[in-house]
Amino acid sequence: MDVQLKTYKKMKQNIGIPRGTRDFSPEETLKRHYIFSILRKTFEHHGFLPLETPAMENLSVLLGKYGEEGDKLLFRILNSGDFLTDVPEEAKNDYQSLLPYIAEKGLRYDLTVPLARYVATHAHELTFPFRRYQIQPVWRADRPQKGRYREFYQCDIDVIGTNSLLEEVNIIQIINDVFEQLRINVEIKINHRKILWGIAEYFNINDQFFAFTTILDKLDKIGWENVLQELENSGYPLALINFLKDFTHNGSDHLSLLLEKISNLHVQLGVNDIKYILQQSRNIHLTYQPVFDFSLARGLNYYTGCIFEVLAKDVQMGSICGGGRYDDLTGIFGLEGYSGVGISFGAERIYDVMEQLKLFPENLVKAGDILILQFEDSEISSLLQMAKNLRKNGFRVMIYPEPHKIKKQLAYADKLHFSYVLMQGGDELKNNTITLKCMNTGKQLKFHESILSELTPLNISSVFRDT
Repeated sequence: MDVQLKTYKKMKQNIGIPRGTRDFSPEETLKRHYIFSILRKTFEHHGFLPLETPAMENLSVLLGKYGEEGDKLLFRILNSGDFLTDVPEEAKNDYQSLLPYIAEKGLRYDLTVPLARYVATHAHELTFPFRRYQIQPVWRADRPQKGRYREFYQCDIDVIGTNSLLEEVNIIQIINDVFEQLRINVEIKINHRKILWGIAEYFNINDQFFAFTTILDKLDKIGWENVLQELENSGYPLALINFLKDFTHNGSDHLSLLLEKISNLHVQLGVNDIKYILQQSRNIHLTYQPVFDFSLARGLNYYTGCIFEVLAKDVQMGSICGGGRYDDLTGIFGLEGYSGVGISFGAERIYDVMEQLKLFPENLVKAGDILILQFEDSEISSLLQMAKNLRKNGFRVMIYPEPHKIKKQLAYADKLHFSYVLMQGGDELKNNTITLKCMNTGKQLKFHESILSELTPLNISSVFRDT
């Protein structure tokens, strides 16, 4: 036995999965499907249609859309065949020079850039504003840690082809509706890239804007003190650092204070948009009202307007949802003038939050409704017919494959959370009867087999209650 255990452990080491990826058991998969089903239902209630795009994109589509840090996290796919044949000698010893010759494709980093590529190439087929949702995996060559994976699902909604702030309000309502149903207590943060641009303009760091927002975006990972220290180490003006210290000390939700400190056109435009969104959100009496947070940056380069981020209040975790407006993302693919706005729900982090807070429904994970037991003297054709009829009536049914001891079969039914077991041995077969057992109560009743034509998932519990 010790030899077998050592062999198993060695085999497990050899066939392990890559770091930052996960297997999902049937129980975990059902829980994830529960999250996806709520997202799909909510998205469709708000008029969104499904879309799917390939797992890989040409690197020419992906590079330059996520900032310098994002480009470093792209998983590149090696060209097939003898890809070194056409590589110049001088490029073979330089990593950066070599890459364009050996990799032309990469795994998608998010779902937004593939969406922009799709809209630009299919614009003549689409009706605008185009509203789509997409639930698919993405890949990032990031350092794995709690709540951060290299392969994970994003669940996105986007509207392309309108500048209306009504869409921002609608997105906040969708965020509210989703997390109400999932029973996660959240904080919705909102900011505006024009406000950040106005701050950069005021302190004369326009040429460092994207680097500035990248550092600011690290706030939830490293905290204010380290963000300020990194800005100082990077040579940003002391006046900017003092402004950030002063503003955060006075509270980050004061729009009026921001206008007192910095009143230029970009800040004014951003503040006006934020005020409209906050007011309309209050008018519809949401459970989770958005709050202004000027430190929110969303480091991706393509955002140009309102940006959102959602945090779970009761768990120490990074953002579980985020997004924003991008004025001309399709323009980089030749389709100009199509503003869009969207958000992404982080399914992996939402799952982790719900698991930690025990928010999944108790009866969610079960293999079926009825397990039909098998005896040595069972008539297989009769069991198959009963299973067929019960499935027609709406039950999820399984026949235990072998006539093992009843205790073992019942233990199987209990472990996989079947609600009922159905038994028909030799004596019952002779008398055209069946025995049904409720696994929750242990109550066991005998019926004529004709009752199966009348049983449905809606009335089976009342049959036990009324008998």
